[in-house]
Amino acid sequence: MFMQVHTLTSYPASLLNRDDAGLAKRIPFGNAIRLRVSSQCLKRHWREDLTERLRDLPDGVRSRSFFTRSVLPRVVAAGVAEQVAKKLVEDLAKSVIQGGVKDEGDLAQPVLFGLREADYFAEMVVQASRKADPVKALAERLKTKQEKHNLKALSKSAAGLTAALFGRMVTSDLLARVDAPVHVAHAFTVHAASTEMDYFTVVDDLNRDEETGAAHANQTELGAGVYYGYVVVDVPLLVSNLTGVEPKNWKTQDATLARRVLQALIESIVRQSPGAKKGSTAPYAWADVLLLEVDRTQPRTLANAFLEAVPARAGDLRVEAARRMIAYLHRLDQMHGANGRRWLSTTLPLEVSQEMEIGPVPAVIANALDSIWT
Repeated sequence: MFMQVHTLTSYPASLLNRDDAGLAKRIPFGNAIRLRVSSQCLKRHWREDLTERLRDLPDGVRSRSFFTRSVLPRVVAAGVAEQVAKKLVEDLAKSVIQGGVKDEGDLAQPVLFGLREADYFAEMVVQASRKADPVKALAERLKTKQEKHNLKALSKSAAGLTAALFGRMVTSDLLARVDAPVHVAHAFTVHAASTEMDYFTVVDDLNRDEETGAAHANQTELGAGVYYGYVVVDVPLLVSNLTGVEPKNWKTQDATLARRVLQALIESIVRQSPGAKKGSTAPYAWADVLLLEVDRTQPRTLANAFLEAVPARAGDLRVEAARRMIAYLHRLDQMHGANGRRWLSTTLPLEVSQEMEIGPVPAVIANALDSIWT
């Protein structure tokens, strides 16, 4: 069972996502170069919004210092001598993340861990510290079949909201990876990229009358555009990550938590804006088009509706882009057959077939979620 989320969002002069040179990110697509926003940038902003919307759900931290700055302080606070605690935490880190741990326990790369995992690891170390040979006790516990099972279950269902949505990659025998049920495409403009360099200066307020010129001068690239966004949610895998149940048994679980998370995610997608230079561009916009699809077949993007860039002379680019997207969807239906159900919410004057239910965003989301759990 998949939910597909298509959006069209228009941004005025802004710098939504920069490359290493400080310029707007681009991607060639079809017959033109487009502005783009990377999936990692989008997920970062959605994650920050979701942790505010869903404060009661445990989340995680992405850090190279998880064991030294999250686990170790818990162990010391529990009364374990600092030197003993450091040795045990370092050994634990090297056992859990094999081949990627520096001396004293910091990781070679940032890894996403749940805060509940910090509590579990700390308690494991504290219990080992009470034995006659703490190092040997910890090593023996980590080798047991039961502990390996516990770590696998812990990493699957309790890694926090971020890992449940966007996954976690770890190369380790003990700490299993968490696959991402939310798949995010890079957003791109439906038309050719059009930017300009914005030259700006800073005046020194304490300049004397005879002192002229700027105290600082620089330039930044700004662009405007209508962006197509595409997200796919593997619903059974999301339920599995949230509850620990096998994906094939997702229907046996209470739907309340998964519905809350999905609703919050879609609301973030249509309302949460990425953007650098926020103080000087206020790059905030809500989507003008939200199209939801629910189906059991493999998802497919509607990006090819924009292989030929929408020309600047098209008038309202939002309307032309929405018409192209819906027309392409109908052509796909004619070729492959229509599948699943669809819901549309938009600010634009569009003619839509009766096969697509239209309404405000809250109703569209609610109806789509109802179709998944009925």
